[in-house]
Amino acid sequence: MSKSLKSLKEELTAIDCKNIIHPQSNPKAQIENGPKIIFKEGEGIYLKDIDGRSYLDGVSMLWNVNLGHGNKELAEASYQQMTQAAYTTTFYGYINEATARLAEKITSLTPGDLNTIFFTSGGSESNDTAFKLSRFYWQLKGYKEKRKIISLKRGYHGVTIAAQRATGIDAFRDFSGVIEQDIVNAKPHLTECELGDSSHPEYEGSIRSIIEKEGADKIAAIIIEPIQGAGGVHIPPQGYLQAVRQLCDENNIHFIADEVICGFGRTGKMFGVEHWEVVPDFMSVAKGITSGYAQLGGVIMTEEIRDTLNQYDNMLPHGFTYSGHPAACAVGLKNIEIIERDNLVKNAHLMGEELNKGFHYLEDKHSIFKNTRNRGLLAGVDIIKDRDTNTPFEDSAKAASKFIDECYQRDLLIRAFDFEPGMNIVAVAPPLVITKEEIENIINIMDDAAVAFSRKML
Repeated sequence: MSKSLKSLKEELTAIDCKNIIHPQSNPKAQIENGPKIIFKEGEGIYLKDIDGRSYLDGVSMLWNVNLGHGNKELAEASYQQMTQAAYTTTFYGYINEATARLAEKITSLTPGDLNTIFFTSGGSESNDTAFKLSRFYWQLKGYKEKRKIISLKRGYHGVTIAAQRATGIDAFRDFSGVIEQDIVNAKPHLTECELGDSSHPEYEGSIRSIIEKEGADKIAAIIIEPIQGAGGVHIPPQGYLQAVRQLCDENNIHFIADEVICGFGRTGKMFGVEHWEVVPDFMSVAKGITSGYAQLGGVIMTEEIRDTLNQYDNMLPHGFTYSGHPAACAVGLKNIEIIERDNLVKNAHLMGEELNKGFHYLEDKHSIFKNTRNRGLLAGVDIIKDRDTNTPFEDSAKAASKFIDECYQRDLLIRAFDFEPGMNIVAVAPPLVITKEEIENIINIMDDAAVAFSRKML
């Protein structure tokens, strides 16, 4: 290592430890060990650190870099808009062309009559906005007490106070600092219960049972990820989303689809709900809307909700400084253009089939893998101590984290989830531009990592 490079690393490490608190990281370990990776550049599915070491980005960083790294077309779209007008507000009834064009394009792609969008800066803001707009809609309709939101355990909806309270993971709910936000977590994916089978042993705590207990006149909306992402990549059983849609219709409750991870091609459809042919009342989007090249999100709503809101004859008391940011919208518009031009939704489906084959190969070869699943390029697998007896690793073993560390040693970056006792889940979600050969590379690295992991842990 050259002296100048060593000095740069030492300087950046010192700045990091002194001046930065990292999100969803261990603060004590960060201070003791410094940054694990100092990134410098990226191209396609690969990232490179300042030492020149190359990594395969197996999770699109945070499920969002759908077009891969170093895309010059997106950079050029941002540059062109910034040289014209980097920022203009959408407050006070103002608009700009990039924001208008993106709104038109997105609503041309959404299912049903989801034809109006409220722009935000990201996913947490989108879900908070959906809660607010749902509650405000019911107020305008005369239902003053319809305020409660039902979400699912293991669901993840962001880290603003209300979105974090809706997140069905205890550490996040506790950190929100507010005991009650009129938000209730339901047991996930109980199709029979939501269809009305009150004799089911898990009925208590299902969405339907909560509605019965709280009263439909108190429930504003139900929020669900079509496929749970940060909760461990949990795919709902067939018929579940349809059952929830029907339940909402029966009880005059809004259905909010959190498409922050699933949207814009990740699952092999443009939007996750399309796998089940369900049309929600609100759809929250972010992440893949710009492939992470600019901060942008939105809440898409039905025409009926839009028309009701448009009858409000006063200032709408909600909005973000960067709602409809022109440079971000220009990037989003170019992003969708590339997704369509290069058939990346289809590629996500086809490469998802290759990933599925690879996961089943790993499951057949290694006893530590169980319950492989995916939709498109959103995939997960459980790490287990004894598959035959369904015995998990002890919590102290941190098995999933140790497995992904073996992958890291082999230049593959993927994610682990172990926030519940006995849970050890590994997620893989590479950029949509990935090729069959690159999928095979991921599988080969995981194969080699499984051998090393098993020698140490079994």
